[in-house]
Amino acid sequence: MKITYLGHSAFLIEGEKIKSLIDPFISGNQNCPVTVNDLNNITHIFVTHGHGDHLGNTVEIAKKNNSLVICNFELGFYLGNKDINVHTMHIGGKYNFDFGFVKMVTALHGSGIINQDGTVTNGGNPCGFLIEIDNKKIYHAGDTALTMDMKLLEKEDIDVAILPIGGNYTMDIEDAARAVEFIKPKLVIPMHYNTFPVIKANPNDFKEKIKTAEVRILNNGESIEI
Repeated sequence: MKITYLGHSAFLIEGEKIKSLIDPFISGNQNCPVTVNDLNNITHIFVTHGHGDHLGNTVEIAKKNNSLVICNFELGFYLGNKDINVHTMHIGGKYNFDFGFVKMVTALHGSGIINQDGTVTNGGNPCGFLIEIDNKKIYHAGDTALTMDMKLLEKEDIDVAILPIGGNYTMDIEDAARAVEFIKPKLVIPMHYNTFPVIKANPNDFKEKIKTAEVRILNNGESIEI
């Protein structure tokens, strides 16, 4: 399985039966090294919540590639009205796909979709995703505070945990380090930092605090294989 960081909270995840995006904030993401036109043959898109820096270019990419979008029910209703193929879930739900399984897990955040006219559409509950691909487990936390629910993930034997560290809207470095203690993953990748001044953080400070897992700080566009 190959994981490529596209900046902010956006990742490209590739396995034998899947080529997927998580939170595809591409246009407007100053740290993203690719364009929407570069993203071809995308089979699945995972959306953690409705904020523009996570829902991002989901509609454009999904229509271009005929991708299946996996998200909560309310986001699925919103996207379904735009002729997008969706598979909706809710917190605690688990579903087996041909590439592996997906479990939707708790995130503490918001999810409102800001419309062009300035109104807000209900985006349902924010979430994180536990995704199994090629017998490897990835946890993408989405935007979240530290929560005791993360302690439940310890029994999942997670290979890669992708955690926000930028603070203000999400966990900061201190809380993300505690999250690692709760989850006990083999590898950790920090995300959701330095995109905007208000979420400025030094990932090396985070790395120094982690003693129980390997930490990989990925440059924008950098890939790892696990």
